[in-house]
Amino acid sequence: MDIYVGNLPEKITEEDLQKVFEFFGEVEIISIIRDKLTGKSKEFGFIEMSHRAEGEAAIKAMDGKEFKKRILKVREVVPRSGERRSGSSGRRHLL
Repeated sequence: MDIYVGNLPEKITEEDLQKVFEFFGEVEIISIIRDKLTGKSKEFGFIEMSHRAEGEAAIKAMDGKEFKKRILKVREVVPRSGERRSGSSGRRHLL
């Protein structure tokens, strides 16, 4: 299950997110989106969890929760119609 996590602290690391989300189950991939020129976080990212039930539990528990003085926005990512799961264009939309 793919999950969007928004309003991340600027200095967040993949390891920080791993520690939080692995509480809910197996985390396969974590990707924090960064500016290509500066390398700074764009303050959002994506997490792929192995099992839907674990992802749903993570979304329910973490959406609206404070993390390092920021209120997280956590949503399921769904491929747009006609796209494969990862989407060749990388475009996704949130539920």
